[in-house]
Amino acid sequence: MASLTLRGITKRFGRTEVIRGVDLDVKDGEFVVFVGPSGCGKSTLLRMIAGLEDISGGELRLDGRLMNEVQPAKRGVAMVFQSYALYPHLTVRDNMAFGLKVRGVSLPDRLKQVEAAADTLKLGALLDRYPRELSGGQRQRVAIGRAIVGEPQVFLFDEPLSNLDAELRVHMRSEIAALHKRLGTTMIYVTHDQIEAMTLADRIVVLRDGLVEQVGTPRELYENPFNLFVAQFIGSPKMNILPVAAVRLPAPAGAVKVGLRPEDLRIVAPGAGVVDGTVVHAEYTGAASLVHVGLDGGETCLVVCQGDGPGDGARVGLGCEVGRVRWFGDSGQAVSQS
Repeated sequence: MASLTLRGITKRFGRTEVIRGVDLDVKDGEFVVFVGPSGCGKSTLLRMIAGLEDISGGELRLDGRLMNEVQPAKRGVAMVFQSYALYPHLTVRDNMAFGLKVRGVSLPDRLKQVEAAADTLKLGALLDRYPRELSGGQRQRVAIGRAIVGEPQVFLFDEPLSNLDAELRVHMRSEIAALHKRLGTTMIYVTHDQIEAMTLADRIVVLRDGLVEQVGTPRELYENPFNLFVAQFIGSPKMNILPVAAVRLPAPAGAVKVGLRPEDLRIVAPGAGVVDGTVVHAEYTGAASLVHVGLDGGETCLVVCQGDGPGDGARVGLGCEVGRVRWFGDSGQAVSQS
Protein backbone atom coordinates (compact mmCIF):
# COMPACT_ATOMS: atom_id res chain seq x y z
CA MET A 1 0.00 0.00 0.00
CA ALA A 2 1.08 3.57 -0.58
CA SER A 3 0.08 7.22 -0.43
CA LEU A 4 0.15 9.40 -3.52
CA THR A 5 0.84 13.13 -3.76
CA LEU A 6 0.25 15.37 -6.80
CA ARG A 7 1.46 18.95 -6.72
CA GLY A 8 0.88 21.38 -9.58
CA ILE A 9 0.60 18.56 -12.14
CA THR A 10 0.24 19.77 -15.73
CA LYS A 11 0.12 18.08 -19.11
CA ARG A 12 0.60 19.77 -22.47
CA PHE A 13 0.24 18.40 -25.98
CA GLY A 14 2.06 21.03 -28.00
CA ARG A 15 0.50 24.35 -26.97
CA THR A 16 -2.66 22.73 -25.65
CA GLU A 17 -2.75 22.28 -21.87
CA VAL A 18 -5.10 19.43 -20.96
CA ILE A 19 -4.19 19.09 -17.25
CA ARG A 20 -3.92 22.53 -15.69
CA GLY A 21 -2.34 22.35 -12.27
CA VAL A 22 -3.78 19.48 -10.23
CA ASP A 23 -3.09 19.19 -6.50
CA LEU A 24 -4.26 16.00 -4.80
CA ASP A 25 -3.41 13.79 -1.82
CA VAL A 26 -4.47 10.12 -1.90
CA LYS A 27 -4.15 8.38 1.45
CA ASP A 28 -2.69 4.93 2.00
CA GLY A 29 -5.39 2.33 1.29
CA GLU A 30 -7.91 4.86 0.01
CA PHE A 31 -10.31 4.23 -2.91
CA VAL A 32 -10.41 7.45 -4.97
CA VAL A 33 -12.54 7.90 -8.08
CA PHE A 34 -11.83 10.41 -10.85
CA VAL A 35 -15.09 11.43 -12.48
CA GLY A 36 -16.10 13.98 -15.08
CA PRO A 37 -17.42 14.39 -18.61
CA SER A 38 -15.60 13.10 -21.68
CA GLY A 39 -12.47 15.14 -22.41
CA CYS A 40 -12.06 16.46 -18.85
CA GLY A 41 -8.60 14.85 -18.46
CA LYS A 42 -9.37 12.04 -16.02
CA SER A 43 -7.81 9.23 -18.10
CA THR A 44 -4.82 11.41 -19.00
CA LEU A 45 -4.22 12.10 -15.31
CA LEU A 46 -4.42 8.38 -14.53
CA ARG A 47 -1.93 7.57 -17.31
CA MET A 48 0.46 10.18 -15.89
CA ILE A 49 0.30 8.43 -12.51
CA ALA A 50 1.02 5.12 -14.26
CA GLY A 51 3.94 6.63 -16.19
CA LEU A 52 2.30 6.07 -19.58
CA GLU A 53 2.20 9.83 -20.20
CA ASP A 54 5.04 12.25 -19.46
CA ILE A 55 4.44 14.93 -16.85
CA SER A 56 4.83 18.43 -18.31
CA GLY A 57 5.04 20.16 -14.95
CA GLY A 58 4.66 19.63 -11.21
CA GLU A 59 5.59 16.72 -8.97
CA LEU A 60 4.19 13.22 -8.55
CA ARG A 61 5.28 11.37 -5.40
CA LEU A 62 4.55 7.82 -4.22
CA ASP A 63 5.18 7.43 -0.49
CA GLY A 64 7.26 10.59 -0.71
CA ARG A 65 9.45 9.34 -3.57
CA LEU A 66 9.53 11.51 -6.71
CA MET A 67 8.11 9.48 -9.62
CA ASN A 68 8.26 11.98 -12.52
CA GLU A 69 11.07 10.22 -14.39
CA VAL A 70 10.62 6.68 -13.03
CA GLN A 71 9.74 4.03 -15.62
CA PRO A 72 6.20 2.58 -15.42
CA ALA A 73 7.43 -0.93 -14.53
CA LYS A 74 9.36 0.44 -11.54
CA ARG A 75 6.62 2.60 -10.02
CA GLY A 76 4.87 -0.18 -8.11
CA VAL A 77 1.54 0.48 -9.83
CA ALA A 78 -0.70 -1.82 -11.88
CA MET A 79 -3.30 -0.67 -14.39
CA VAL A 80 -6.55 -2.29 -15.53
CA PHE A 81 -7.76 -0.90 -18.86
CA GLN A 82 -11.19 -0.47 -20.41
CA SER A 83 -10.22 -3.10 -23.00
CA TYR A 84 -9.25 -6.34 -21.31
CA ALA A 85 -5.92 -6.50 -23.24
CA LEU A 86 -5.59 -10.28 -22.78
CA TYR A 87 -3.33 -12.41 -24.97
CA PRO A 88 -5.75 -14.58 -27.00
CA HIS A 89 -3.22 -17.41 -27.47
CA LEU A 90 -2.52 -17.77 -23.73
CA THR A 91 -4.65 -19.46 -21.08
CA VAL A 92 -6.02 -17.55 -18.13
CA ARG A 93 -3.17 -18.93 -16.02
CA ASP A 94 -0.51 -17.80 -18.51
CA ASN A 95 -2.15 -14.40 -19.01
CA MET A 96 -2.08 -13.77 -15.28
CA ALA A 97 1.50 -15.03 -14.95
CA PHE A 98 2.91 -13.19 -17.97
CA GLY A 99 4.14 -10.10 -16.11
CA LEU A 100 5.79 -12.23 -13.44
CA LYS A 101 7.55 -14.29 -16.13
CA VAL A 102 8.91 -11.13 -17.77
CA ARG A 103 10.26 -10.00 -14.38
CA GLY A 104 12.08 -13.32 -13.96
CA VAL A 105 9.95 -14.79 -11.16
CA SER A 106 10.52 -18.55 -10.87
CA LEU A 107 7.85 -20.95 -12.16
CA PRO A 108 6.85 -22.29 -8.70
CA ASP A 109 6.47 -18.74 -7.36
CA ARG A 110 4.52 -17.68 -10.46
CA LEU A 111 2.08 -20.52 -10.04
CA LYS A 112 1.67 -19.83 -6.34
CA GLN A 113 0.91 -16.14 -6.89
CA VAL A 114 -1.48 -16.85 -9.77
CA GLU A 115 -3.41 -19.42 -7.73
CA ALA A 116 -3.68 -17.01 -4.81
CA ALA A 117 -5.05 -14.27 -7.08
CA ALA A 118 -7.40 -16.76 -8.76
CA ASP A 119 -8.79 -17.75 -5.35
CA THR A 120 -9.38 -14.10 -4.50
CA LEU A 121 -11.30 -13.52 -7.76
CA LYS A 122 -12.99 -16.95 -7.96
CA LEU A 123 -11.13 -17.81 -11.17
CA GLY A 124 -9.77 -21.20 -10.11
CA ALA A 125 -12.05 -23.18 -12.44
CA LEU A 126 -11.12 -20.98 -15.42
CA LEU A 127 -7.31 -21.12 -15.29
CA ASP A 128 -6.99 -23.51 -18.24
CA ARG A 129 -9.44 -21.67 -20.49
CA TYR A 130 -8.58 -19.17 -23.24
CA PRO A 131 -10.00 -15.62 -23.35
CA ARG A 132 -12.37 -16.53 -26.21
CA GLU A 133 -14.03 -19.05 -23.88
CA LEU A 134 -14.84 -16.43 -21.23
CA SER A 135 -17.68 -13.96 -20.71
CA GLY A 136 -17.00 -10.24 -20.56
CA GLY A 137 -17.15 -10.22 -16.77
CA GLN A 138 -14.77 -13.17 -16.54
CA ARG A 139 -12.30 -11.49 -18.90
CA GLN A 140 -12.36 -8.37 -16.77
CA ARG A 141 -11.70 -10.44 -13.64
CA VAL A 142 -8.71 -12.01 -15.40
CA ALA A 143 -7.39 -8.54 -16.25
CA ILE A 144 -7.77 -7.55 -12.59
CA GLY A 145 -6.10 -10.82 -11.53
CA ARG A 146 -3.13 -10.08 -13.78
CA ALA A 147 -2.74 -6.80 -11.91
CA ILE A 148 -3.09 -8.43 -8.48
CA VAL A 149 -0.32 -11.00 -8.96
CA GLY A 150 2.29 -8.26 -9.20
CA GLU A 151 1.34 -7.10 -5.67
CA PRO A 152 1.37 -3.41 -6.65
CA GLN A 153 1.31 -0.57 -4.18
CA VAL A 154 -1.41 1.22 -6.20
CA PHE A 155 -4.14 -0.12 -8.48
CA LEU A 156 -5.26 2.07 -11.37
CA PHE A 157 -8.58 1.37 -13.13
CA ASP A 158 -9.41 3.15 -16.41
CA GLU A 159 -13.17 2.75 -16.99
CA PRO A 160 -12.93 -1.03 -16.52
CA LEU A 161 -16.69 -1.68 -16.71
CA SER A 162 -17.59 0.36 -19.78
CA ASN A 163 -17.71 -2.68 -22.09
CA LEU A 164 -20.12 -4.63 -19.87
CA ASP A 165 -23.91 -4.66 -19.94
CA ALA A 166 -25.87 -2.89 -17.20
CA GLU A 167 -26.54 -5.96 -15.02
CA LEU A 168 -22.94 -7.15 -15.21
CA ARG A 169 -21.65 -3.66 -14.39
CA VAL A 170 -23.62 -3.71 -11.13
CA HIS A 171 -22.20 -7.16 -10.28
CA MET A 172 -18.60 -6.22 -11.13
CA ARG A 173 -18.94 -2.98 -9.19
CA SER A 174 -19.69 -4.95 -6.03
CA GLU A 175 -16.80 -7.32 -6.77
CA ILE A 176 -14.33 -4.43 -7.08
CA ALA A 177 -15.61 -2.91 -3.82
CA ALA A 178 -15.21 -6.28 -2.07
CA LEU A 179 -11.73 -6.69 -3.57
CA HIS A 180 -10.66 -3.35 -2.12
CA LYS A 181 -11.90 -4.37 1.32
CA ARG A 182 -9.98 -7.66 1.15
CA LEU A 183 -6.70 -6.23 -0.18
CA GLY A 184 -6.72 -2.80 1.46
CA THR A 185 -4.59 -1.49 -1.41
CA THR A 186 -4.69 2.11 -2.62
CA MET A 187 -6.96 2.28 -5.67
CA ILE A 188 -7.64 5.05 -8.19
CA TYR A 189 -10.58 4.50 -10.50
CA VAL A 190 -11.64 6.51 -13.55
CA THR A 191 -15.23 6.61 -14.75
CA HIS A 192 -17.71 8.92 -16.47
CA ASP A 193 -20.54 7.19 -14.58
CA GLN A 194 -21.36 9.13 -11.42
CA ILE A 195 -23.32 6.15 -10.00
CA GLU A 196 -20.10 4.08 -10.09
CA ALA A 197 -18.29 6.96 -8.43
CA MET A 198 -20.90 7.34 -5.66
CA THR A 199 -21.06 3.63 -4.84
CA LEU A 200 -17.34 2.81 -4.95
CA ALA A 201 -15.41 5.82 -3.70
CA ASP A 202 -14.06 6.78 -0.32
CA ARG A 203 -13.55 10.16 -2.00
CA ILE A 204 -14.48 11.50 -5.44
CA VAL A 205 -12.39 13.92 -7.52
CA VAL A 206 -14.64 15.85 -9.92
CA LEU A 207 -12.72 17.08 -12.96
CA ARG A 208 -13.66 19.58 -15.69
CA ASP A 209 -11.41 20.91 -18.45
CA GLY A 210 -8.25 19.65 -16.75
CA LEU A 211 -9.03 21.22 -13.39
CA VAL A 212 -10.30 19.79 -10.11
CA GLU A 213 -13.74 21.24 -9.33
CA GLN A 214 -14.20 19.52 -5.96
CA VAL A 215 -12.83 16.66 -3.86
CA GLY A 216 -14.88 14.98 -1.16
CA THR A 217 -16.80 11.97 0.01
CA PRO A 218 -19.85 11.00 -2.04
CA ARG A 219 -22.09 12.45 0.66
CA GLU A 220 -20.15 15.73 0.79
CA LEU A 221 -20.42 16.21 -2.96
CA TYR A 222 -24.12 15.32 -2.99
CA GLU A 223 -25.07 17.41 0.03
CA ASN A 224 -22.73 20.38 -0.41
CA PRO A 225 -21.60 20.89 -4.02
CA PHE A 226 -19.20 23.80 -4.41
CA ASN A 227 -20.74 24.96 -7.69
CA LEU A 228 -23.42 24.38 -10.33
CA PHE A 229 -21.26 21.95 -12.30
CA VAL A 230 -20.75 19.59 -9.37
CA ALA A 231 -24.37 20.02 -8.26
CA GLN A 232 -25.68 18.82 -11.63
CA PHE A 233 -23.00 16.20 -12.28
CA ILE A 234 -23.46 14.37 -8.97
CA GLY A 235 -26.92 12.89 -8.50
CA SER A 236 -29.29 11.03 -10.81
CA PRO A 237 -31.59 12.44 -12.06
CA LYS A 238 -29.59 15.63 -12.03
CA MET A 239 -30.48 18.61 -9.86
CA ASN A 240 -33.11 21.06 -11.15
CA ILE A 241 -31.64 24.55 -11.54
CA LEU A 242 -34.12 27.45 -11.64
CA PRO A 243 -33.93 31.25 -11.48
CA VAL A 244 -34.43 32.56 -7.95
CA ALA A 245 -37.52 34.45 -9.13
CA ALA A 246 -39.21 31.16 -10.08
CA VAL A 247 -39.66 29.95 -6.49
CA ARG A 248 -41.53 31.23 -3.47
CA LEU A 249 -38.55 31.16 -1.13
CA PRO A 250 -36.45 33.89 0.51
CA ALA A 251 -33.10 33.82 -1.25
CA PRO A 252 -29.79 34.57 0.51
CA ALA A 253 -27.81 37.62 -0.62
CA GLY A 254 -26.00 37.06 -3.92
CA ALA A 255 -28.08 34.06 -5.03
CA VAL A 256 -29.36 34.10 -8.62
CA LYS A 257 -30.06 30.36 -9.08
CA VAL A 258 -31.77 27.80 -6.88
CA GLY A 259 -31.08 24.05 -6.94
CA LEU A 260 -33.78 21.47 -6.14
CA ARG A 261 -33.00 17.77 -6.31
CA PRO A 262 -35.83 15.69 -7.89
CA GLU A 263 -35.82 13.26 -4.96
CA ASP A 264 -36.24 16.14 -2.46
CA LEU A 265 -39.39 17.49 -4.13
CA ARG A 266 -42.92 16.28 -3.35
CA ILE A 267 -46.21 16.78 -5.12
CA VAL A 268 -48.60 19.07 -3.18
CA ALA A 269 -51.70 21.13 -3.97
CA PRO A 270 -51.18 24.18 -6.23
CA GLY A 271 -50.15 27.16 -4.12
CA ALA A 272 -49.04 24.99 -1.19
CA GLY A 273 -45.41 24.51 -2.28
CA VAL A 274 -42.47 26.56 -3.50
CA VAL A 275 -43.56 26.57 -7.16
CA ASP A 276 -46.57 25.56 -9.31
CA GLY A 277 -46.85 23.87 -12.68
CA THR A 278 -48.55 21.35 -14.93
CA VAL A 279 -47.57 17.70 -15.34
CA VAL A 280 -46.21 17.20 -18.86
CA HIS A 281 -45.26 13.53 -18.62
CA ALA A 282 -44.64 10.84 -16.00
CA GLU A 283 -42.14 8.00 -16.55
CA TYR A 284 -43.19 4.96 -14.50
CA THR A 285 -40.17 2.85 -13.46
CA GLY A 286 -41.83 0.44 -10.99
CA ALA A 287 -41.10 1.58 -7.46
CA ALA A 288 -41.16 5.23 -8.51
CA SER A 289 -42.09 7.63 -11.29
CA LEU A 290 -40.04 10.46 -12.79
CA VAL A 291 -42.52 13.30 -13.28
CA HIS A 292 -41.80 16.14 -15.71
CA VAL A 293 -43.55 19.31 -14.55
CA GLY A 294 -43.80 22.36 -16.77
CA LEU A 295 -43.55 25.33 -14.42
CA ASP A 296 -45.64 28.45 -14.85
CA GLY A 297 -42.49 30.45 -15.58
CA GLY A 298 -41.64 28.25 -18.58
CA GLU A 299 -38.98 26.01 -16.98
CA THR A 300 -39.27 22.22 -16.61
CA CYS A 301 -38.72 20.52 -13.27
CA LEU A 302 -38.15 16.80 -12.59
CA VAL A 303 -39.72 15.17 -9.54
CA VAL A 304 -39.24 11.64 -8.21
CA CYS A 305 -42.52 10.22 -6.85
CA GLN A 306 -43.17 6.86 -5.21
CA GLY A 307 -45.39 4.63 -7.33
CA ASP A 308 -47.55 6.26 -10.02
CA GLY A 309 -47.23 9.99 -10.60
CA PRO A 310 -50.11 12.36 -11.32
CA GLY A 311 -51.66 12.18 -14.78
CA ASP A 312 -50.59 14.33 -17.71
CA GLY A 313 -52.10 17.81 -17.54
CA ALA A 314 -52.65 17.78 -13.76
CA ARG A 315 -52.07 21.07 -11.95
CA VAL A 316 -49.65 20.57 -9.05
CA GLY A 317 -47.52 22.39 -6.55
CA LEU A 318 -44.01 21.25 -5.65
CA GLY A 319 -42.93 21.29 -2.03
CA CYS A 320 -39.40 21.05 -0.62
CA GLU A 321 -37.84 21.37 2.82
CA VAL A 322 -35.91 24.62 3.06
CA GLY A 323 -32.83 22.77 4.33
CA ARG A 324 -32.66 20.74 1.10
CA VAL A 325 -32.54 23.81 -1.16
CA ARG A 326 -29.20 24.88 -2.66
CA TRP A 327 -28.36 28.41 -3.84
CA PHE A 328 -25.82 29.60 -6.42
CA GLY A 329 -24.42 32.98 -7.40
CA ASP A 330 -23.56 34.69 -10.69
CA SER A 331 -20.31 32.76 -11.11
CA GLY A 332 -22.01 29.42 -10.38
CA GLN A 333 -20.42 29.12 -6.92
CA ALA A 334 -22.55 27.90 -4.02
CA VAL A 335 -24.04 30.59 -1.76
CA SER A 336 -24.51 29.91 1.94
CA GLN A 337 -28.11 29.78 3.20
CA SER A 338 -27.17 31.45 6.51
